[in-house]
Amino acid sequence: MNFNLPLVIVNFKAYQESTGVNGQNMAKDIERLANEIGVNIAVAVQAVDLALIAASVSIPVLAQHVDGVGYGAFTGHIPVTILKPLGVDGSLLNHSERRIGDDHMAAAIAQMKIDGMFSVVCAESVEECEYLVKFNPDLIAIEPPDLIGGEVSVSTAKPHLISDAVKILGSNRVLVGAGIKTANDVKVAKELGACGILVASGVVRAPKPMDILRELCLALK
Repeated sequence: MNFNLPLVIVNFKAYQESTGVNGQNMAKDIERLANEIGVNIAVAVQAVDLALIAASVSIPVLAQHVDGVGYGAFTGHIPVTILKPLGVDGSLLNHSERRIGDDHMAAAIAQMKIDGMFSVVCAESVEECEYLVKFNPDLIAIEPPDLIGGEVSVSTAKPHLISDAVKILGSNRVLVGAGIKTANDVKVAKELGACGILVASGVVRAPKPMDILRELCLALK
């Protein structure tokens, strides 16, 4: 599965516009766009839609959360090992809307590495980025929670967070999220050393999602 950088991840969350058949159709539209403009785009999908969407597209499909367990008596969990055969390629972890503890983080990332899956861990601050390195995720997405879903991007409000995270993690480890909505937001993040973006409502809930996503992808490319 292609996780070449730079990378755009579209988090579908649990919006009506991006779940069920709507989510399947959006994922197909994103796949067409990715192939057309030659940008690596992944989708992070709500748990109940993972099998449907993974079977529908060839672009990377991520879970929005996983549990570091295999087969067994794990009622209510989302086991990493069960997702791999469904065509799921990896997962977000520790999003501000689904925070987890150290033990959970370590187990989930370790199991994903065993199963050959891709991990993207979300951090709320530069200090948390530095702390999360010890778990060895593939990428860390810095997302100040006060800017998520808002009208002002981290590129505008707190650009120093991006540059500081890149200094700590390196240029090929940092994604930027929280309020990314315009080409300029992406250009600033890229200039500061980010290797991609994590977007959600600014794309998913836009009147014309593919127009917005195209603009963001071309700015990153």
